[in-house]
Amino acid sequence: MPDTSDTEARRLRVVIATPLTAELVELIARDDRLEVVWRPELLSDPEIDWMAGPKQRTADEQARYEQLLDSADVLFGVPDQSGRALSRTVAANEGLRWVHTIPAGGGQQVRAARLSDADLERVLFTTSAGVHAEPLAEFAVFGVLAGVKRLPWLLGLQRAKQWGPREPLGALAESTVLVVGLGSIGRLTATMLTGLGCHVVGVHRRHVEADVERIVPVAELAVAASAADAIVLALPGTDETLGLLSAEVLEAVKPGITVVNVGRGTTVDEPALVEALQDGRVGLAVLDVTQVEPLPDESPLWKLPNVVLAPHTAAISPHEPRRIAELFAENARRYLDGEPMLNVVNTREFY
Repeated sequence: MPDTSDTEARRLRVVIATPLTAELVELIARDDRLEVVWRPELLSDPEIDWMAGPKQRTADEQARYEQLLDSADVLFGVPDQSGRALSRTVAANEGLRWVHTIPAGGGQQVRAARLSDADLERVLFTTSAGVHAEPLAEFAVFGVLAGVKRLPWLLGLQRAKQWGPREPLGALAESTVLVVGLGSIGRLTATMLTGLGCHVVGVHRRHVEADVERIVPVAELAVAASAADAIVLALPGTDETLGLLSAEVLEAVKPGITVVNVGRGTTVDEPALVEALQDGRVGLAVLDVTQVEPLPDESPLWKLPNVVLAPHTAAISPHEPRRIAELFAENARRYLDGEPMLNVVNTREFY
């Protein structure tokens, strides 16, 4: 539990470190125990891209921005979405107690800061995990449906102006889908797919409550993949998940399987996936993420006819900023009331 004794006699100073609209700043500031500091002139325009990169600041503006960061008890957002900027701020601000990261995978921003064990003990980090679950689960369902209904084949006929031949398409009720990773995104994906009639099997390192027929351990991924019609990856990017969809797993799959990734691109052995797409072991890959982003021009994924790419946009929703602000406000209440907080970053595996 966070130690709130040093904040009881005064308001908790929250500095908005990332672009946010006035309406959402007001939402956060409704708790009169918070002193919310917002200087929009030092931030990018949230109406253009609220997750925009660093604003181009003058030297004076940068100094003012860093002075604000160094006065905070709490930061809403990692400064400039940069691990280096976070490292500077933690070192300069001994009073900093909590940082809320905007991405669901914000643990990787914390990891990039290369903080000492003492700093990781002193500063609490939380993420926006769960906020993105609904749009990502919908994208995962879209990917599975695209595979079942043979989207590459249909598009090939259309581009060739070829009417037919008439061939059968698949059915969700006859499909087994492997959902790898049963966090908030994976669990909601499993619920949606189960509701559509799929046979859903989960892969997770421990037992959790989920709408799946069974849960198999990660060590049995290749065996489980051999019986699946589709694989949905909903994993964080950690050392343990690096390349989990490996050449070995792809050697075991049924020909024509669909692969959907709504987690992190690092969880896939991308050269092995390309090879499997080219020889037909994978019939379709629907990818919101890739190993390197933006995807390099020379990547074969751009031109393969059985690949659908989204430029890491599947999580974006018009309601995303509001939901993150609401999550932060709830966590601020919990912090001040001494209650367990949501989405605390595991600073060993950084997720």
